[in-house]
Amino acid sequence: MTEVATAPYDVKRELRAVYAPKNRDWETLVVPPQRFLAVDGSGNPNTAPAYVEAVEALYAVSYTVKFTSKRGGGRDLVVGPLEGLWYADDASVFSARDKAAWSWTMLISQPDWVSDGAIEEAITAARGKKKTLPALDRVRIERLDEGLCAQLLHVGSYDDEAPALARLHGEVLPQAGLRERGRHHEVYLGDPRRVAPEKLKTVVRQPVSPA
Repeated sequence: MTEVATAPYDVKRELRAVYAPKNRDWETLVVPPQRFLAVDGSGNPNTAPAYVEAVEALYAVSYTVKFTSKRGGGRDLVVGPLEGLWYADDASVFSARDKAAWSWTMLISQPDWVSDGAIEEAITAARGKKKTLPALDRVRIERLDEGLCAQLLHVGSYDDEAPALARLHGEVLPQAGLRERGRHHEVYLGDPRRVAPEKLKTVVRQPVSPA
């Protein structure tokens, strides 16, 4: 009898509404609780060494989780896309594109069936293999329960998100009797090193609550 291979876990397939939306205008949805690898930092993501270090560390640990799970006879998985939470004491720095004043938490989703212990072991293992990645010491587990959110799929440069965000805060939320809650969240579905800016796809999300 031929054994049927189990497809690798892919969060983009498992949570299509969260990772593969089609709507180019704002819609609301309830985002389920998730667990992530996370690294906190601040500064311009285009120029700050801390940002590059954070992303490298997240991928190093995520691929260690993947290979450890598969090698140990567990389920294979596709490493999830890079995500980011963006925030600042003064929200005007975002409309002014003062990127040096931005704070961020970069994330990569982790499957529920990989235990916290296995993730901690992967962090330790990656640290042993990648001693030149300083942000490995800042990798941690983050749990998010965003609940009700407004979300759309943005196609184009990251810097072209401003009109959609202005419409969200100036029109969509007030008309729906909602207000923003929590941190601005983005999911990066394209690699800016390989995809033209006008073709980049980004899930843009804002947790909301009744006004």
